[in-house]
Amino acid sequence: MITSKAAKKYLKELLPQQTSEKFFSNINSPIEGVLFDIYGTLFISASGDISLSTEMSHERTQGLQELTQKYDLTMSPDDLSSAFRAAVNKVHEDLKKKGVDYPEVRADELWAQIIETDDIERARDFATENELIVNPVYPMPDLDPTLSALKNKDCVLGIISNAQFYTPLLFEWFLEGRPENIGFDTDLCFYSYQSGYGKPSEFMYKKAGEQLTKMGIPLNRILYVGNDMLNDIMPAQKTGFMTALFAGDKRSLRLREDDPRCDGVKPDAVLTSLKQILSLFP
Repeated sequence: MITSKAAKKYLKELLPQQTSEKFFSNINSPIEGVLFDIYGTLFISASGDISLSTEMSHERTQGLQELTQKYDLTMSPDDLSSAFRAAVNKVHEDLKKKGVDYPEVRADELWAQIIETDDIERARDFATENELIVNPVYPMPDLDPTLSALKNKDCVLGIISNAQFYTPLLFEWFLEGRPENIGFDTDLCFYSYQSGYGKPSEFMYKKAGEQLTKMGIPLNRILYVGNDMLNDIMPAQKTGFMTALFAGDKRSLRLREDDPRCDGVKPDAVLTSLKQILSLFP
């Protein structure tokens, strides 16, 4: 597994790009828990999402070429990317036939096939470095103090995110602890690669709702925070959560104004910085 020290060569400061959205809130109910999306919400994502960026800078192209040499691969970066996309599409087609509305893959398993290795750790190391090159990430401003403040409010914290096995490592690399070590409830962390369902499927949201019910927390006292009206706000509202659209970075803000699936969907709040979450509490 790629260590924090090894990952540091790829981790460079990113700043959010301002949006035209303004803060507002219609939330008047008590908040007992906050669930978050990760990419574009807790972490700046240079490609705007977890998916591979289609427009590679010279630096990224060079990085990928060096990566293929490091792992003694004969395929070019472009061929590797094409093979990965084809493998993802095949899995999606197969899972849709089985009734999965928005399928998710396990990237490590696909990369193991593509780079032809039986060593899953080697495949995971390659996948992690590849992701760090094509999708640079960095914490949103005020991430650490905001999470600390929420924890001090005895607020339960969770995650519902399109993610892969390497996604939780972001917290370790930047905040020096896995999600469960910095205040997130392990039973409230849902990642798409584990469930096989990606957003905007309601699958992970419903699973979170079931767990919260077991914990005795009303769903209408849970706030879900995400940057995408389709993937985040719509399914969270259908589940019964309060919602806050995070509009703190132009790269990843997805208003989906032309998507009919979002007709009539409005967040309960719009945030332009993470620390504004704290103002939603009485």
